[in-house]
Amino acid sequence: MTFKLPGDQVSLMTVRPEDASRIAAWLNDLEVTLPLGGEAYTPIYAERMRREIESDGQSHSFLIIHNESGLPIGRCLLFSLDFINNSGKLGIFIGDKEYWNKGYGKEALTLLLDYGFNLLNLNSMMLGVFAFNEKAIRCYHNVGFKEIGRLRQARLIAGHYHDAILMDILAGEFTAGRLGSIIEQSGARSAENTAE
Repeated sequence: MTFKLPGDQVSLMTVRPEDASRIAAWLNDLEVTLPLGGEAYTPIYAERMRREIESDGQSHSFLIIHNESGLPIGRCLLFSLDFINNSGKLGIFIGDKEYWNKGYGKEALTLLLDYGFNLLNLNSMMLGVFAFNEKAIRCYHNVGFKEIGRLRQARLIAGHYHDAILMDILAGEFTAGRLGSIIEQSGARSAENTAE
């Protein structure tokens, strides 16, 4: 079964085992993975990725689909979910470099936050980003994330240390939800069907 959360330019769709080779190719591209963290240090094999997808029945992992072309262009996910304290962590990347710097990551991130806050009822979501990834940091700030801490010289790459910045956003700080409009549309359709 495939879950889909539609946006204006991109949509989120459930990751399936047949997506494994595409995700593995993205994660084996150092331009994509160096800003992410640990993924850059381990080659990712499609078969291993397929097994991970098949065995992860509780996953909240999504492909980012470009609406106009219908092509997958990246991946985002929620993980380390804590339903006692209503918190979680997230990760996101645009793997297809033809789609970089066009606002697709920001919209996908907004959809993922909408899903986490308004369907999973989380209260806070956190992410980590390296200080050199200035475009991502600007995107996170624009969506509403705030810096909550810094791990100094957390990552050594090519002889240089880089800080890791921790950021979070609370449900009360998130205002760009799309799910409310889906519920309103459903309610209107239900009312029309009942009236007939």
